[in-house]
Amino acid sequence: MSDVLALTKALIECTSVTPEDAGCQALLASRLEKAGFACEALRFGEVDNLWATHGGNDEGPVLVFLGHTDVVPSGPVEAWTTHPFVPIERDGMLYGRGAADMKGSVAAFVVALEQFVAAHPDHRGTVAMLVTSDEEGDAIDGVRRVADVFRERGQRIDWCVTGEPSSKAKLGDLLRVGRRGTLSATMTVRGIQGHVAYPDKARNPIHQALPALAELVARKWDEGYETFPPTSLQISNVHAGTGANNVIPGELQVLFNLRFNPHWTAAELERECEMVLDAHQLEYTIHWHRGGEPFFTPEGPLREAARDVLASIAGEAPEESTGGGTSDARFIAPLGAQCVEIGPVNASIHKVDEHVRVADLEALPALYLALMRRMMA
Repeated sequence: MSDVLALTKALIECTSVTPEDAGCQALLASRLEKAGFACEALRFGEVDNLWATHGGNDEGPVLVFLGHTDVVPSGPVEAWTTHPFVPIERDGMLYGRGAADMKGSVAAFVVALEQFVAAHPDHRGTVAMLVTSDEEGDAIDGVRRVADVFRERGQRIDWCVTGEPSSKAKLGDLLRVGRRGTLSATMTVRGIQGHVAYPDKARNPIHQALPALAELVARKWDEGYETFPPTSLQISNVHAGTGANNVIPGELQVLFNLRFNPHWTAAELERECEMVLDAHQLEYTIHWHRGGEPFFTPEGPLREAARDVLASIAGEAPEESTGGGTSDARFIAPLGAQCVEIGPVNASIHKVDEHVRVADLEALPALYLALMRRMMA
């Protein structure tokens, strides 16, 4: 059994449902310390974070591999062909929760880092790994919090490689070079409850809010940015009423989210939305949650090296994309880092019977090692 396959299986056996780490990071730290890495545990609230570094004796670049040890819940265990936390090989696949998202990538990070420092003990700059147990959850006490610590310390990061499962059909067919920002809103519109037969004695918050919501939904926010799609606002929930059809509700709650490109910041979008709401003279309160700003890595050493390495793996140049949801790279990019995402095929992530191709898993360490050699040797 290959080293990366054995380590991935050991990680899958840890029931690290977010925000639990369940011993994953202790296992990783033990291995990296034996390879000469300095490992620091950063625990905030219920969240474990591991920062492992090697080198740093000069002013050379800092290359970080970024990942997470937490996984989403398995759902009903009986729906799985085999137990989600018992790794099983079948028909060339490794099955288990986290196999693709992203314990396989984290295991490959460790194997590649071990191999790199063994072959290049006097490499320039710093190679490092940062993993958290709060990527699949609230993402408050994970990389977001660690990034604040890094700012206070003056910790520089030049290049960041996230191991999110980014490939589409085969390993290396897609290179993610950015992600959209995410901004969520919980809005309460207040009216006056009353009988539907006497609308003059009430104020219907649904009727008041609909024109404003329609204007926000219909707005064309921009034309897109580079490879980013246009900014989008989607209403995800609307709730009002007592359940009776003869009562005008006194309150309306609306949840909506914007996925936005680098044309905007979260603060700018908040102001734009509130201008529309104010223009319609709504009596409302709104709570904003800034999930993360967009980031984009332009042409440069990291993007070029990643493209070349993936082309050598896949046999052709990868698609360079800014699609998908969010990742923890959104907290590292504001530190001044160029960020890319490279990982296995994402077809089964968060699903029942999550799996990764064993051949892809066993190719990942060589991929990450080639990238390190290109950037740091």
